Amino acid sequence: MEFSVNHPILFALVGVIIAVVLGQSVYFLVKACRRAKQLGIASSTVKKTISSAAVFTVAPAIGILIGVIALSKALGLALPWMRLSVIGSITYENVAATNVLNAAEVSSGATITDPSLYVTVLWVMTLGIAAGLVLVPFVTKKLQSGMSKIGMKDKKWGEIFNNSMFLGMVSAFLGYVFCDVSDVFSGKTAGLIPVCVMAVSAVVMAICGLLSKKLNAHWLEDYALPASLIVGMASAIPFTAWLG
Repeated sequence: MEFSVNHPILFALVGVIIAVVLGQSVYFLVKACRRAKQLGIASSTVKKTISSAAVFTVAPAIGILIGVIALSKALGLALPWMRLSVIGSITYENVAATNVLNAAEVSSGATITDPSLYVTVLWVMTLGIAAGLVLVPFVTKKLQSGMSKIGMKDKKWGEIFNNSMFLGMVSAFLGYVFCDVSDVFSGKTAGLIPVCVMAVSAVVMAICGLLSKKLNAHWLEDYALPASLIVGMASAIPFTAWLG
């Protein structure tokens, strides 16, 4: 049987996994509704909460859809659909998959035809993100208690510590953006494309933040990420044509 990244068997296997995840969601939704009824919470309040939560899941879903589309060229639809529907992140999944393809000297835009390479990409993407599942039960409580103690002693330093952790996480991906900038000195300008795309995304994010504060439209904060992703990816087309 010839291997294909979009083989029906892959969709069937992924469909089973997605069905289990959806089943868990429905189970806990029913349990939550029953518990709300026991606590005497009005049904109108419960319905309003459910509808509001459903509306605000549209924004993150757009970002996930973009991630699936971005990865589908090389990996097909089944694997990105599974990875970004269970436990995944567009920033991590894309970097993990690209690193494996680069190590195998396969262009990130080329469709995988080797089943062993496909399985390797799957394992790297899965094992890497699964580390969080193992660390959270053992590390999170200690980190949270330590951060709470710092915040109680000095609120200002507590905020600085929280922001530093976030910036540390972001900086891990900045290296991926700037890693090929030095190629400019050898006459290759393609390394500037990720930098330009990042700059455009940052500007869009800043504009959404300013509009949210100026217009008091806090709903924009939920759509800032997908908006910056879409505009940034769209800007990659003219930047690629210009910088090659």
